[in-house]
Amino acid sequence: MRVLVRVLSLLLGLALAAAGALLAIEVAWAWWRPASPSLLVPWRQWRDTLADLSWQSTPVLITAAAVAAAGLLLALFAALARRTNVGLREPSPGVTVETSPRSLARIVGTRVRGEDNVTGASVSATAKRVRVRATSALESEAQLRPRLLGAVRATLADLPLQRQPKVSVVVDSPRDRS
Repeated sequence: MRVLVRVLSLLLGLALAAAGALLAIEVAWAWWRPASPSLLVPWRQWRDTLADLSWQSTPVLITAAAVAAAGLLLALFAALARRTNVGLREPSPGVTVETSPRSLARIVGTRVRGEDNVTGASVSATAKRVRVRATSALESEAQLRPRLLGAVRATLADLPLQRQPKVSVVVDSPRDRS
């Protein structure tokens, strides 16, 4: 959802920049040659057409409804795109503490990489789930996975999390491929 908001913001910004450039070109053209017709956009024809419309006419009402719907849709996308933080226990009443999923993943990743026979690890975390993908050249998944699972659970238990996330650990080892 955050990608969608960023793309929509980019497109809206480019459209506004293009409209501003077009307006600047048209104004410069009108100052330079006031008696000639407009350069790119038929402003005078648009002005005559819009002069015949009232606020109660159907095209105006449809345009207003479309703009309102687009605005509500953009507001909904922005509201849904917020980052979900990981809640921590309150240190005292009335104090709310949160951390980012990235910080939680870094803590778990540092602990997993510190284990024996782990050559690398990637960790992704949310408030509900922590996923660990570790690599080891010396131990198989059956040997290393239970130890890493225990280390990750112990690390999460040491943190003042409001609720413990589910943990999944996958070990990629060349010893399992043979």
